[in-house]
Amino acid sequence: MTDVDVLIVGAGPTGLTLACELAVRGVGFRIVDRADRFFGGSRADGIQPRTMEVFADIGILDPILAGGDLGMVMRAYKGDEVIWEGQMSEPAQPTPSVPYPNVWFVPQFRTEEILRARLADLGAHVEPSTELTDFTQDADGVTATLVSGGTPETVRARYLVGADGGRSTVRKRLGIAFPGETDESITMFFADARVDGIGHDHGRIWQAGDGGVSVMPLAGTDLFVVVALPPENEDEPIRDYLQRRITEFSGRDDVFVREVTWHTTWRANTRMAERFRDGRAFLAGDAGHVHPPTGGQGMNTGIQDGYNLGWKLAATLAGAPARLLDSYEPERMAAARLALDLSTALLEKHKRGDDDAHLRGPELYGLTLNYRGGLLSRDGRTRAGEVMAGGRAPDAPATTGDGRPVRLFDLFRGPHWTLLAFGAGHTHTVAALNDRFGPALHAYTVVRSGRPAGEHAAVDVVVDVDGHVHAGYDGADGALVLVRPDGYIGLVEDAGTFDQVAEYWTALHGTPAGR
Repeated sequence: MTDVDVLIVGAGPTGLTLACELAVRGVGFRIVDRADRFFGGSRADGIQPRTMEVFADIGILDPILAGGDLGMVMRAYKGDEVIWEGQMSEPAQPTPSVPYPNVWFVPQFRTEEILRARLADLGAHVEPSTELTDFTQDADGVTATLVSGGTPETVRARYLVGADGGRSTVRKRLGIAFPGETDESITMFFADARVDGIGHDHGRIWQAGDGGVSVMPLAGTDLFVVVALPPENEDEPIRDYLQRRITEFSGRDDVFVREVTWHTTWRANTRMAERFRDGRAFLAGDAGHVHPPTGGQGMNTGIQDGYNLGWKLAATLAGAPARLLDSYEPERMAAARLALDLSTALLEKHKRGDDDAHLRGPELYGLTLNYRGGLLSRDGRTRAGEVMAGGRAPDAPATTGDGRPVRLFDLFRGPHWTLLAFGAGHTHTVAALNDRFGPALHAYTVVRSGRPAGEHAAVDVVVDVDGHVHAGYDGADGALVLVRPDGYIGLVEDAGTFDQVAEYWTALHGTPAGR
């Protein structure tokens, strides 16, 4: 028997994000996947703005940007004539509070490669060809059976996380219902293929009658995503089928499907588990919720499940009270329900043939998702502000106390909490909080110009030269804003004090240790 703090079952984007979050915090874990090779398809390729912020915090933003693009213009053809042209959304410019305002398109297999590389940098790796076959749990942990190469192994873990997809073994073993529906009348065939005869400058739709085919360049690759109705003849080779459909609908004999690298048949499947936790076992990603692909919500919601759960597991393993882990299920179930509603509404638009069914708006970006009124949200403001406890903490440019340019997201990055204390009057409060709770908490005094005197002033001060920090947080002098490790606001007070922060912190973390 081997012992580990956390056993993660499933090494897709959700499991990998969780593993990175645990690794950076020094938690002992194993991440296993029953597949004998890593996933090689495009599948979920749209990364929403909030997930881009998650990836920036994890440390993989640069390779994600290098591996994708903003998405291509689509053109619908009738013969050689362009009868329609459009995009899902118009690219937006970054703002002080939103540095990544656009959906970024990266094939799922590339996203997973980048996450695995980051995990390797952190000293961990995925164990492929390793299947969870059974487990039991008690008050202190989970005893699981893993099988690799026909050899069983018993693993004792303090917590188990099922990130093992819509057919989750973890969910089924827990007996958690997975209500929803699968509409077999709505199916679509997706394939990644090398196609000669057309360029990568735009996507193409060829349609005739009730049928059609689309061919879209796959970001960062020499591939195209080909979408058509599923083949009726299961014996027809996939390459031949796609070639026949493209030739039929385009009327062109110079477009050649050279190779198919991956394909799948999608069905309208909308489900959500009745709960995301059972004792010491958790569900994350598709194990807890499956979405229509409309709106690009499924993978993004799963990634944020892992991001939410990782820091909470680490803190609980370090001795935090149960309340912290108790917050995972209500926070993420509400998020999954919202994502399902958005995806389903878009699917209905497609079924009706609405003219705007292809459009995607900011409601899908994840930037307005919040945990207001939740277990970890304490709002002491006497009036509504730009931000509230439970809401996303916005970014803003500023300078450090010694004059270096910095962004709030730079200060937030890492496994710690961050306190923004508005006004020079908080200088001593910030110093005391850093002395008491650091390095788990990084506290800063936010001032409009100059910097307060004192030994900590150069490192513990944020100078809001252009006023974007104050504007983004509605930060009047005296206010305190405490930001969680996952970039959401835990505590807001109009006239905050050391004792208010200490009380909140102790309720979540237990009796704090000093530096």
